This record gives sequence, C-alpha cells and structure tokens, in this order.
Amino acid sequence: MKKFTIDRIEEGKAVLECENGEMVSLDLSALPKNVRKKLKDGDVLNFEENSCFLDKHETQARKLRIEKLMNEVFTD
Repeated sequence: MKKFTIDRIEEGKAVLECENGEMVSLDLSALPKNVRKKLKDGDVLNFEENSCFLDKHETQARKLRIEKLMNEVFTD
C-alpha cells in the first residue's frame, strides 16, 4: 500500500505528496467518485493495487500532530 497526502487541488488535478516527499499530480477523474467528492487539502489517500480510499484515521492523527506542533511553536 502507498500513502499520499493531498497538498492541494487545482485545475482538475490533485497534487499529492508521496511518503518520500516527492510531489506528483493526478487527474481527479482518475479517482473513484466517492473519494473525489470528499477530498480536501491535508487528506491522506491510500492506494492498493486497483483501489484508492481516504484514510480518515491517519488524516485526523496527522492534523492533531500538526496542531500540537503549531501550539508548541507559537505558544509562549
């Protein structure tokens, strides 16, 4: 399984960040309709062979880690 994070969505494409930091662009039309409708910046997508799904748990955990880091950096 490969994990990607949605960096941004623009002009009918999702710009994905791979686990190794590489950025790739993917046509939104290549994603399943149920995934495509829900995508937001920061979401984690998992790809396995012929399927793709949003990883809600990883997305939430990632957002909490980022929020904690932001609080540590910007709190007196």
